[in-house]
Amino acid sequence: MGPERALIRFRLDPRTGVPAYRQLVDQVDRAIRLGLVGPGDQLPSVREVVTQISINPNTVHRAYRELEVLGLVEGRPGLGTFVAPSASPSTSPQRQAALLDELRAWVAKARAADLGDEGIRALLSESMRDGDDTTKEPR
Repeated sequence: MGPERALIRFRLDPRTGVPAYRQLVDQVDRAIRLGLVGPGDQLPSVREVVTQISINPNTVHRAYRELEVLGLVEGRPGLGTFVAPSASPSTSPQRQAALLDELRAWVAKARAADLGDEGIRALLSESMRDGDDTTKEPR
C-alpha cells in the first residue's frame, strides 16, 4: 500500500499558533465529520505523514494517540491506524452539502454587507455559543 491510497492529505499552518499534533487531530476529526473518511478507512502511516509534511514522527504518534483516546481511530498492530467503527458523521453527506450551500449564500450576503472575515467569524462564533438562551435580552 502506497501514498496513493491516502484518503487524508495533511497540511500544517504554523501561523495559527495551534500545535502541529492538534492540527492533525482536528483534520482527521473534520474529515470524519464531513464523511470524507469513514469507519474502517485507514489513515496514512506515520512514515507517509512524515514524508508528506516534513514533521517529527513523535508528533504524528501523539496525534494518533489523541485520536485513539477520543475514540475516533483504533490502532491495529502491524496493520496501521483505522477510523473506528463508531466514528461517523451525524448528518448525511447530502444534508451537509445543502447546509454548506446555505452557509456559502449567507457568507456572500455578509460580504455584500461589507463584513470582513473577522466579522463573519465573530458572528458565526456568537451563533454557536454553548448555552444559547433565546430568551436573553439583546446586548
